[in-house]
Amino acid sequence: MAPAMLMGFFPVCVCLLLTPGFAEAGKLLVVPMDGSHWFTMRSVVEKLSQRGHEIVLVIPEVSWHLSNSSNITIKTYHTAYTLEDLNVEFRKFSDFQWKVRPQSLLPMLISSENTIFDYFFSRCKSLFEDKKLVKYLEESSFEAVFLDPFDMCGLIIAKYLSLPSVIFTRGVFCHYFEEGTQSPMALSYVPRAFLAFSDTMTFEQRVWNLIRHIEERLFCQYFYKNVEEIASEILQTPVTTSELFSQTSIWLLRNDFVLDYPRPVMPNVVFIGGINCQKLNQKPLSEEFEAYVNASGEHGIVIFSLGSMVSEIPEQKAMEIADALGKIPQTVLWRYTGTPPPNLAKNTKLVKWLPQNDLLGHPKTRAFITHSGSHGVYEGICNGVPMVMMPLFGDQMDNAKRMETRGAGITLNVLEMSSEDLENALKAVINEKSYKENIMRLSRLHKDRPIEPLDLAVFWVEFVMRHKGASHLRPAAHDLTWYQYHSLDVIGFLLAITLTVIFITFKACAFTFRKCFGKKERVKKSHKSKTH
Repeated sequence: MAPAMLMGFFPVCVCLLLTPGFAEAGKLLVVPMDGSHWFTMRSVVEKLSQRGHEIVLVIPEVSWHLSNSSNITIKTYHTAYTLEDLNVEFRKFSDFQWKVRPQSLLPMLISSENTIFDYFFSRCKSLFEDKKLVKYLEESSFEAVFLDPFDMCGLIIAKYLSLPSVIFTRGVFCHYFEEGTQSPMALSYVPRAFLAFSDTMTFEQRVWNLIRHIEERLFCQYFYKNVEEIASEILQTPVTTSELFSQTSIWLLRNDFVLDYPRPVMPNVVFIGGINCQKLNQKPLSEEFEAYVNASGEHGIVIFSLGSMVSEIPEQKAMEIADALGKIPQTVLWRYTGTPPPNLAKNTKLVKWLPQNDLLGHPKTRAFITHSGSHGVYEGICNGVPMVMMPLFGDQMDNAKRMETRGAGITLNVLEMSSEDLENALKAVINEKSYKENIMRLSRLHKDRPIEPLDLAVFWVEFVMRHKGASHLRPAAHDLTWYQYHSLDVIGFLLAITLTVIFITFKACAFTFRKCFGKKERVKKSHKSKTH
């Protein structure tokens, strides 16, 4: 009987061992950011769930896109604002981008139009007021926290629970990426964010790069003031923004050097740029969009989207854009939920949603008009589609500059451009072969990699879960003071020794000189006085 039981038990064991991730399944706490940030983070979370991990998603009750997913536990908490409040604040922020483009960092950080960030930062306070949820988090045996640092709450939770953390982000405001990773950033060839400079800067640009760096050091603390106050209140000890970022085990950056400029980074920084563009996952177009593409004829189509968060454009600007789109022979699929401009041409189709990546991968797509968000830019690179870029805010200006310097697109100032500017830019990227050749070269470079970004992201999250962090990748620079980091104490010590040696040598030489030559001089004077 025993052998029979063993024979029946053996296949069950084999099946369990072959189940993906079953043998090493763990429990992961996920603290995401709302909006477009969640779209790519969700792919990693779902893949981790498929591999057998228990995922707990902590989200506010009020959100735009954070929603339930299969096999994922959702924990919500109440917020002090409603969805209508959130929409009003974001509309204020969005409308401000259509009016003025700040030339300095200070207006960007302290503008009254940026109160939307106070809403994001206040979430953590609301979360920790939910004592039942906090108790659940304390009693759950999580291996790690997977987070987007845009609202900072994930970092606070990780520190509160003393858990290793994995950051998933495109970048971080101000100088906190360098401090959080201890990666040196030379101002001579690494442009600061929001300046739209290339890595080959003129003397004047290097001056502005230094000024921007000084601005960050002076003013960024005021942008994160609420975060530090909330964190200090929750953790019952004074906490700085730098300390919150410095505890991170692994940084998953949605960057790729095909788009971004080369720079030094530490070994706990992993690049997963293009994670949102999976050629193998492209789906056949629906009948509606297939009909649009087929009806375009030999001229093909142009895809136009300003991202998921921009719903309306000022009427005058929308009319200028519509006028330009009507002057090209291609069919334009424009994702737009605002009031249709009255001069909309027959070749322009307004849709509330479009399968952007699937359409960009279609062979009849000729150009991509984009706000230069990182998701859209990487999808354009992945599918080899030249771009006309109209950046609005955030990293979009920098993304557009990087694509322009590589000859893969044309950047327009959306606040100042005319209908003719947009028309000429579209005709250039569609008809001039160099744009298509350059974007195809970037596409080949981008896709020539040993492992897909999604698999790489999943690996490092699981790595942190398995090993309770990645302390061996943490640079010792985190434990040094600013003067120790720059070796000012060593330089001061060696300088003091050098000056002491010089002083002693000088005194010794002076003493020897007086002894050797001073005595002779006195003898000479004495001899002269005797002869007189």
